[in-house]
Amino acid sequence: MAEIPDIPDILRKIMDRKVVEVAERRQRRPYAELDAELRTVQGGGQDADAAPTSLAPRGFAAALQTRVAAGQPAVIAEIKKASPSKGVLREDFRPAEIARSYERGGAACLSVLTDRDFFQGGDTYLQEARAACRLPVIRKDFILDPYQVLEARLLGADCILLIAACLDDTPMAELNAQALELGMDVLIEVHDRAELERALALPGKLIGINNRDLRSFRVSLDTTLGLLDAIPPERLLVTESGILSAADVALMRGHGVHAFLVGEAFMRAPDPGAALGRLFFAS
Repeated sequence: MAEIPDIPDILRKIMDRKVVEVAERRQRRPYAELDAELRTVQGGGQDADAAPTSLAPRGFAAALQTRVAAGQPAVIAEIKKASPSKGVLREDFRPAEIARSYERGGAACLSVLTDRDFFQGGDTYLQEARAACRLPVIRKDFILDPYQVLEARLLGADCILLIAACLDDTPMAELNAQALELGMDVLIEVHDRAELERALALPGKLIGINNRDLRSFRVSLDTTLGLLDAIPPERLLVTESGILSAADVALMRGHGVHAFLVGEAFMRAPDPGAALGRLFFAS
């Protein structure tokens, strides 16, 4: 099994804090209690089809695939208040309003940051955003523990993010399998060819390539372009970070990349959904 090579300092700092945070959450609500609650709300078993309508998975990967099949860009629009590198992005932060704006603007899915300490996110932000619209939602967090996967499903997440740079092969495989069993999709995020090879060894539909270097924070769309030859046709590639202009969108679509995760560019706009529409759907 491959192990994680040298982890960037910022990522290590976030991971160390996340281990403590999860331990604190487990103390407040043990895993068994969380698991029992999930079984209850899903009708007595971990069967996604038995979940009440409000919680039933909405089909994250399917929503993206539908847009791509129709010849449209499939946009995962991010709801993010702050980041470690840029600070606060949106002072007037109202997740439900942002979600509705994104839905009007043509987003296929939402991404909601739930990490509190580094991104000023929150679990309630995901719940508020999902309740305000019909779009599938990914819980974007630093998921290291099965407890967080259960949490994600109870919050209503339709998909989780697994960051290959944070996880050895065995835990990444176990978390991926757990999420799929609970009816969620998984977006496995990679930054280079070695991480991509590890991600492709796991079952799933989605691969995310993050164009941001975790050491320098430099962003280059060449990161995605340089890995295209290794993406099998049955996987849907999502390019992340650095999509700032219509030229960036055209570059990616010209190379057969039609799914995008975009956040910062919209969070600073007065109307995030309108900004999304201008970037991806302006004629």
